[in-house]
Amino acid sequence: QLAEAGGGLVQAGDSLTLSCAASGRTFSSYAMGWFRQAPGKEREFVATISWSGVSTYYADSVKGRFTISRDNAKNTVYLRMNSLKPEDTAVYYCAATPLRNVLGTTARQYSYWGQGTQVTVSS
Repeated sequence: QLAEAGGGLVQAGDSLTLSCAASGRTFSSYAMGWFRQAPGKEREFVATISWSGVSTYYADSVKGRFTISRDNAKNTVYLRMNSLKPEDTAVYYCAATPLRNVLGTTARQYSYWGQGTQVTVSS
């Protein structure tokens, strides 16, 4: 029901935009989040956005470089990633929670998950 796209191999300093398209149900009333998981590491929070798009919250490691946004008419959430670093290399997952105004930072707060898209940043 959630499908990420836009991952790829880029160089340090480049930009990339991930998208997460929802199908099968309308997620316009859900808060959405992005998480990532690097090899050998636990899944970590990246960014989250309220159902209306008014409120956002970011992990310190990406604050000022990444921007989360959404287009409810398209049932899609985006993650714009600027100034990418090798340490941003990971599989990126989008997630949804019916707690529409809760800016969740833990995976267990989310009920629906995509399959993930690989982002690799070379130095």
